[in-house]
Amino acid sequence: MEKLYPIAQQFAYPHNVYQIQPYGAGNVNDTYLVTIAHADGLPGSRFVLQRVNTHVFRQPELILLNMQTFLGHMAHEWAQESTQSASQVISQVVSRWEMPRIIATKSGQDCYIDDAGAFWRAITLIEQAKTYPKIRDAAHAHESGMALGRFHRLLSNLNPATLYDTLPGFHITPQYLAHYDEVLQGETAQLRVHGRHSDGQMRAEKAEVVRCLEFVAERRAWVSILEDAQARGELALRAIHGDPKVDNILIDDQSGKAVSIIDLDTVKPGLVHYDIGDCLRSCCNPAGEETTELAAVTFDTDLCRVILSGYLQEAAHFFTDADYTYLYPAVRLIAFELGLRFFTDYLAGDTYFKVKHSTHNLQRALVQFRLTESIESNEGAIQQIIADQMG
Repeated sequence: MEKLYPIAQQFAYPHNVYQIQPYGAGNVNDTYLVTIAHADGLPGSRFVLQRVNTHVFRQPELILLNMQTFLGHMAHEWAQESTQSASQVISQVVSRWEMPRIIATKSGQDCYIDDAGAFWRAITLIEQAKTYPKIRDAAHAHESGMALGRFHRLLSNLNPATLYDTLPGFHITPQYLAHYDEVLQGETAQLRVHGRHSDGQMRAEKAEVVRCLEFVAERRAWVSILEDAQARGELALRAIHGDPKVDNILIDDQSGKAVSIIDLDTVKPGLVHYDIGDCLRSCCNPAGEETTELAAVTFDTDLCRVILSGYLQEAAHFFTDADYTYLYPAVRLIAFELGLRFFTDYLAGDTYFKVKHSTHNLQRALVQFRLTESIESNEGAIQQIIADQMG
């Protein structure tokens, strides 16, 4: 950690850095919690320091430009709503809603490039709130839905063309399928598909690989469903979060209410259906993304109902009939898409997602494919939930 102190000091100035600790469990960037020292040498306020993965985000400066745009817009909209609520003496207390702010370096820049060329940025820490790896109960589910709905609502009148695409191709499932086809022909993939499988463990891995190959082949036909709907003008581009899974939703320690959505690198123009599908995929699987018990993976329709209710409580005013029509396809597609991405990365030799062992991405893919199957088997129930929300 010692080598990080001069970097953190760039953002801590004119104060001194007291402590740096690893923070969070992100799969892409390296994240640290920095504590600033008071004048008396005791620990004081804290902020988040991140080294952006420039292999994933090739133009990291665009992330910061986007943050300046949408955070400013969101703050303005929230301030207006809070003022209107107070002036109208609305009985419901205006809830807490905070978004991270960019911290400048001592030279006034939004980022710092170290001697090795690494890209660093710092943002404020939202205190007295935390994220959770899984949905805890119905109240947590409702707040998760409301958080995403509020995020979309506060940005619903922001022109998506004012945002840069920080990760071209992100959530464009046909492109992921095309990349999968390319990777599948590569040497690493061929070794993992056709390599030596002499012992029992390797034979089991081979069977799981074959299962994934067959799963993808059986579902190729409908991967373009959302992109086709956009091309026909049925769905419109809006500002989206890009990664609103449950462990990116901050919950207030005291009230239990959602106070923010963090991990903002993938905010960009897109279809809100990507976000809704990802939120439901993440929140409605009680077993979580990292489980090794595939039999425990299921799509909880009760949680789905609660989350959609919370989401539409905030966002229904900009929803069209077509938006409702494509909700179920979105839930099914995004679970499949993430499984496809995990499986592709396994075949490519684990070049994108951080892994803890050689079959980590394969196991993650199996979880998402099992979840996709559960979503498919619950299509009728999910469609009925959507119909009920339409009133």
